[in-house]
Amino acid sequence: MLQPSDSPPTAAAGRPRAPLRVLLALAWPIVISRSTQVVIGIADALMVAHLGAAELAATSTGAMNAFAIFILPMGVVFVVASFSSQLTGARDPAGVRRYGWYGLAVAAGAEVVSLAAIPAVPAALALAPYEPAVRDLMADYLAIRLLSAVAVVGTEALGNCYGGAGDTRPQMRASVVAMVMNIAGNWILIDGHLGAPALGVRGAAIASVLSSAIAFLGLLAFFVRDGRRTGGPGPLRAREFLRLLRFGIPSGFNWFFEFLAFMFFVNIVVAGLGTAALAAFMSVLQVNSVAFMPAFALASAGAILAGQAIGAGRKDDVPRLAALTFAVAGSWEVAAGLAYLACPELILAPFARDAGAAAAFLDAGRRMLMVSAAWQIFDAAASTLAETLRAAGDTAFVLWARIIIAWGIFAPGSWLSVRTLGGGSGVTMLWLVVYLALLAAALLVRFRRGAWRRIQLVELTG
Repeated sequence: MLQPSDSPPTAAAGRPRAPLRVLLALAWPIVISRSTQVVIGIADALMVAHLGAAELAATSTGAMNAFAIFILPMGVVFVVASFSSQLTGARDPAGVRRYGWYGLAVAAGAEVVSLAAIPAVPAALALAPYEPAVRDLMADYLAIRLLSAVAVVGTEALGNCYGGAGDTRPQMRASVVAMVMNIAGNWILIDGHLGAPALGVRGAAIASVLSSAIAFLGLLAFFVRDGRRTGGPGPLRAREFLRLLRFGIPSGFNWFFEFLAFMFFVNIVVAGLGTAALAAFMSVLQVNSVAFMPAFALASAGAILAGQAIGAGRKDDVPRLAALTFAVAGSWEVAAGLAYLACPELILAPFARDAGAAAAFLDAGRRMLMVSAAWQIFDAAASTLAETLRAAGDTAFVLWARIIIAWGIFAPGSWLSVRTLGGGSGVTMLWLVVYLALLAAALLVRFRRGAWRRIQLVELTG
């Protein structure tokens, strides 16, 4: 049961009367939270684009490199939602709050590591084939952007704490604040408005750091106020923190290694097809984010309900909840896929602004978008099953499944078929279909075998 927005992160553990309505109520704030991240990335790119190609490349690529560093600790604190949901089902609100604090400890550790990495940024960038102007600007950007590790990871930790307890709105509010502050900060600092100096790429980085910090501090103040009103979490326990790391580190590496495989696919496989194909691929990904974000939000919401059911001792409810989540997420993604098949050129037209390259762009993009329709149902299944298994604490299997399929099949197979055998853009996209289909199949087999039923995520206390 969802709670009032000013209540502490607890929820009733009873069986929901209308699970579909509860699922959607949990999901829509997550959709907004994740969508704000897309808006921030697009706004950063658009607001520095007029400065030149080097500035645009440094900002957009620098943001992706920063995300590559943040994604590991972010993945670790995603599992806070698993503990929070199960403890909510077990009616242990103090335990929920403790795991919120453990997530904040991970965020603090991420900040220490990020600060230590800043001096190594120029040397690391020198290993990549960036032009000198891009490399220098990106070094400045990352040296500033890495300061936001504690805010980025901390916001995820507290958002997952509240989300697991049935209230996904606090993180949504923080995300909206970060988006608004980031866009305003870009306007002030990139070109120098309201008397501020024109800082260009550095201004974009400073705006990102400040907006993340303001949003995090607001959410942290909300969390601390709740603790004071409800009596707090009780004494923190080292063994519980170690349990968070035990289940969270596989979750973090899960996201990290999958992201690395995707980076390899984009920079090595797709980039080898030429500029038009690369531009088309990135545009198709932007289009697919419209389908993916709601589906992933639904999968995360379904995982909250599954975790609460496990914590309440109702493991037999989990398959029903997973089936409901997949039915809704799959329906949404299949509808998006049908739209891709019906009018691919109309969907891609806003991205084809370069008249000289529009024909080649649309030719490659049409094929890619139509092939991407084939992966929608597999994407919904993989997201639902991965999130449900994560809620149960089965994070190690998901990690190894993604590593084996991504690096043992997807990465070498796509490189061989495209770069060696001469496959085109359609073959490239088919490899994404293969990856998601194999991942969904592996996770389905794991789920049906029921190993997750034997996992004890939350430590039993006397």
